[in-house]
Amino acid sequence: MNTSPPRTGRRPLRTGRRTAALTTAVLTSFALLAACAGPPKGKDGEVTDVHLSASTPAARGDIDSFSWAVYAEPPTLDYTMAFDYPQNTVLSNVCESLMRWTPALTTEPGLAQQASNPDPTTWVYDLRPGVRFHDGKVMTADDVVFSLGRQTDPDNAAAWAQVFRNVDSVTASGPLQVTVKLKKPDSQFPQYMATAAGAVASKAGVEAAGKDYGTTGGLACTGPFRLGTWNKGQSIELDRFDNYWGTKAKSKKAVFRILTDSSARTNAMLSGEVDGGYLIPTESYARLRGSGEGTLYFGEGLTTVNVNVTSMRGALGDVRVRRALSLALDRTGFVKAGLAGAGTVTNSLTTRAAWAAAPEQTLKTAFDGLPANGRDIERAKALIKEAGATGTTLTVATSSIGQDVSLLATAVQAAGTRIGLDIRLKTIAPNAFSALFTDPQARAGIDMFPYTSYNSITDPLDLLQNFETGAYQNFAGHSDPQYDQLVGQAGATYPVAERMAIEARLQRQASEQLLWIPVAEWPTAVFLGKRITGAPTTIAYMYYPWAADVGAAP
Repeated sequence: MNTSPPRTGRRPLRTGRRTAALTTAVLTSFALLAACAGPPKGKDGEVTDVHLSASTPAARGDIDSFSWAVYAEPPTLDYTMAFDYPQNTVLSNVCESLMRWTPALTTEPGLAQQASNPDPTTWVYDLRPGVRFHDGKVMTADDVVFSLGRQTDPDNAAAWAQVFRNVDSVTASGPLQVTVKLKKPDSQFPQYMATAAGAVASKAGVEAAGKDYGTTGGLACTGPFRLGTWNKGQSIELDRFDNYWGTKAKSKKAVFRILTDSSARTNAMLSGEVDGGYLIPTESYARLRGSGEGTLYFGEGLTTVNVNVTSMRGALGDVRVRRALSLALDRTGFVKAGLAGAGTVTNSLTTRAAWAAAPEQTLKTAFDGLPANGRDIERAKALIKEAGATGTTLTVATSSIGQDVSLLATAVQAAGTRIGLDIRLKTIAPNAFSALFTDPQARAGIDMFPYTSYNSITDPLDLLQNFETGAYQNFAGHSDPQYDQLVGQAGATYPVAERMAIEARLQRQASEQLLWIPVAEWPTAVFLGKRITGAPTTIAYMYYPWAADVGAAP
């Protein structure tokens, strides 16, 4: 369950609990620049001096419309299937959830004006009165019960179904109150109510659309924009919803241009054909920055770049081989070439920002003593020899999906060659790359593949639970009963400090196994042309109605 063209190869991770105290911690970690000018161009075309900005300058006024580049057309805008960048970039402005992820990556009330937890297995959501759907109907508790129920309906094949695995019942306990009963305490469930898992649509509207819901007609949601004209293969238009319960959008219309070619997207931004975009191709960072046609910003992405081990049947079943590859990998070279210098080398499976609410001692436990990320070719050769793996053939998937994928695969091949392994590259078509995440047959004959993931909530458990026995993304089939027990304990622990202390132990154990070889942290990039401003720089745009903030530049 648990991440750019098409970026369907980057799967989102489901992450954790946020508190009011997290706002300050996260913003501090961002090294805020009130009006970040973007990183300058380096001598080799990469960007340098990357500063993370909390946001872009606030808009000075309203505009008639703005256009935005997306790298792929969403197959559907049904909120139950909003599991990747294109869908969520659009849908976050149309369909809202019970809770809301903010640009500071904290949680605040959304369609629920209050969430309470009277006992460990009960969550009560008191809804805002007078909220209207785009179809004109007023939101009630029955709409919420229906909307959450669609996430668990097997006929929908909902991407978020696992979020509801501990849900026993969802009932209307009043005209504007919904009560969720859990089978057992679940610290992650309430956090996902700020993602598309907690989205609410009109029961009448969804039922009227039937099987066409999400592909034609309206979406019957509550957001600041409503779905307008969808020109298949070309664009999706959103129209401002003037009966919105919250702050009215600054633009009357938002037009999402579908540009699958990365060069075409960049050229469209430079020419002013489109006003901006997220998921900027790394090879375009320096060009956009130096163009004078707008500003390239970076913000917290909760995103890590890794090498995912998919098979433990051969040499990779020996942790010494995995450690050797990690020691031989040129992370610094990859960040410079693959991420155009706009990344940070890491030996951590999780981003620092995911731990923003953790006490200092917990941070030390989580990060101190992790396997080294510096290169040590001689030690790596020795480990390969000890494991009896010299000359072993391993296959790494690669793709033209983006240079971050292709160059990381090449870096793994180079690392293996230097330490006595025979690394073969297998090219996967961009439109088939996402099958590596969903289809075991697609992974047949592949031992590793480049893997970029983002968190949907700000909690390390979202990523760390991937190494539990039988987890969706535990592609290598690793099993450790002690690890599983800790995952269960963390999931059942609501107090943040207590839970993160458990998660710190999980991080240490998972890092020692190297089922994913961590490579780099990667910030979110957004380009804004001279005409507009206001878009958040952080990955919150996946679930926050960011387009409503976009307006006229100062």
